[in-house]
Amino acid sequence: MKKLKIAFMTAMAFCSSLAFSAVAFAGHHEEGEMLPATVVDIAVAAEATSTLVAAVKAAGLVDVLSGEGPFTVLAPTNAAFAKLPEGALEGLLADPKALAGVLKAHVVAGKVMAAAVLAADKVETLNGTYAVVVADGQVSIAGANVIATDLMASNGVVHLIDTVILPE
Repeated sequence: MKKLKIAFMTAMAFCSSLAFSAVAFAGHHEEGEMLPATVVDIAVAAEATSTLVAAVKAAGLVDVLSGEGPFTVLAPTNAAFAKLPEGALEGLLADPKALAGVLKAHVVAGKVMAAAVLAADKVETLNGTYAVVVADGQVSIAGANVIATDLMASNGVVHLIDTVILPE
């Protein structure tokens, strides 16, 4: 298990550096040090999460997620949103209440680092509790694979995922 954790953390650190080179500063701070960006700022700065940013704006959640927190955001990439059925994203963007419900399934109250996710069997979001599965060096939450971890923000942490979590 220890080797699995080390391999996972190494792979996630590598993916993180590739996916978020524009915000690399966010993950290189000591615990307790003031960080320059909120979880929203990190998403805005990364091209890979532009659809998420548009969704957060459409749902009216920018101010909340820019607040004090702390928050853990399971941030779906643009490719994750592209996997939704045809018309689903447009339908959600047209219905801010439903969209907010979906987005809340991607937010955990508190700061949950990757090591804590690895040790957990479930994660409780603002809109549901979802299983955490670790298999073959891959961590998934509600079927969404975690592809980058521990992107530190002044008000929490961001983890990238490859699938949009849809509440039941």
